[in-house]
Amino acid sequence: MERVLAVTERQQSDEATNAPTTPAPVPSPAAFAARPRPVAPAASPTEASTAPAAPSVPLTPGTTAAEAARFGRAEEDGHVFLLLDGEEVPVGQYPGASKEEALAYFARKFDDIAGQITLLEQRVEAKAPSTDMNKTVKHLREQLAERHSIGDVRAAEARLEVLDERIKSLQQAERAEHEAARAVELASREAIVAEAEELAGQDPASMQWKNGSARMNELFDAWKLAQKDGLRLGKATEDALWKRFRAARTIFDRHRRAFFSQLDSANAVAKTAKEKLIEEAEALSSSTDWGVTAGDYRDLMDRWKAAPRASKKEDDALWTRFRAAQEKFFEARKQANAVIDQEYSANLVVKEALITEAKGLLPITDLAATKKSLQSIRDRWEEAGKVPRADMQRVEAGLRSVEDAVRKADDDHWKRTDPEAKARTNSALSQLEAAIASLQDDLDKAKAKGDAKKIKNAEEALAARQAWLEQIRKSADELA
Repeated sequence: MERVLAVTERQQSDEATNAPTTPAPVPSPAAFAARPRPVAPAASPTEASTAPAAPSVPLTPGTTAAEAARFGRAEEDGHVFLLLDGEEVPVGQYPGASKEEALAYFARKFDDIAGQITLLEQRVEAKAPSTDMNKTVKHLREQLAERHSIGDVRAAEARLEVLDERIKSLQQAERAEHEAARAVELASREAIVAEAEELAGQDPASMQWKNGSARMNELFDAWKLAQKDGLRLGKATEDALWKRFRAARTIFDRHRRAFFSQLDSANAVAKTAKEKLIEEAEALSSSTDWGVTAGDYRDLMDRWKAAPRASKKEDDALWTRFRAAQEKFFEARKQANAVIDQEYSANLVVKEALITEAKGLLPITDLAATKKSLQSIRDRWEEAGKVPRADMQRVEAGLRSVEDAVRKADDDHWKRTDPEAKARTNSALSQLEAAIASLQDDLDKAKAKGDAKKIKNAEEALAARQAWLEQIRKSADELA
């Protein structure tokens, strides 16, 4: 469009000068046929009556002959004048043509400007991007100000004034929308940077490095996508955010390298320590000193639990070797015990019979006879020998229950026949009987005097002493 405008301006400049006596060639109307031409308001009856007759050459759609006559006039020599605010302003010359043709030619120039105004109005109405709209308004104003066209110049200028205000409003809305979109983009970038800084600030010892590294890579991809497709934030803002993001990634990578370097060192130490424990376990695996070696393996297991862990893969492999050495020893011990248990199975039959015999002593009716029989059972128990390991606890508990019952009966008998206990009981009886006699005497005296308070106190004390006396006499009967 700018190229067309430039050509039009050159034509207007050439044609506005005084034309030579030789008529200039007439421009082809086809050169303007493709340009939009808005329909101008219809002329009033008065204006129409003063307009000249329609020219022989038809005008292009947009400006009628009557409308052209309202805003300009042409002379016989082709000079054309614009009627503006009651004055005539020369716009150019179209020699060698009729007045109607000359007037129509310059009217088409105005139609071209009006068409461009209409196109701009449509762009503003559609809220198209306002880029270069101000330049277009300025250019159209300059074209109108050059006075090289015939038409309602003041109406066109008014339309441009309205367009100027609407373009300003449109630009304000675009700026507001741009600022809102910029704020969203800035918040998105800052969120990426903030999360990266949060990852970089975590304690390396508690960081889940696999997940953390994956997330940092995702943040970097999001940053690159925002740089490629996102709204521009300005060089200073983007540089500042990038420096923060880059610093966070650098710190994160440094922590990760340091953590895994330290982890490798710790894994090496743990591996060395556990390999030494494996060597000890493997050295003990062929021992036949079952009791001592089993204790050694318990000690090795405690040391294994206290040792630092290596990486999961290496630690699992080390544990498999350590466990294999243990299992070799304990499997050999199990087989040896199975042989021994087979030898002790006959002893088990004897001891189970002795348990049955011991339980037949209960309940105890004659303590002395029971103790004698139990001693005989114990002697035969020791002579029977060992039983299989699996049955050892069961048979020991069977005999122990009878021994506990006999021991309790013996203790009870001793308590009842203890001379010191009898002496203490007799002494307590004597003291209580003397106290009761004294209290009875006090009670009799209180009743003789009719002292209700002393009577009550004496009766309560006497009742308590009599209750104690009953309990002591019962104990004395048991000891007897």
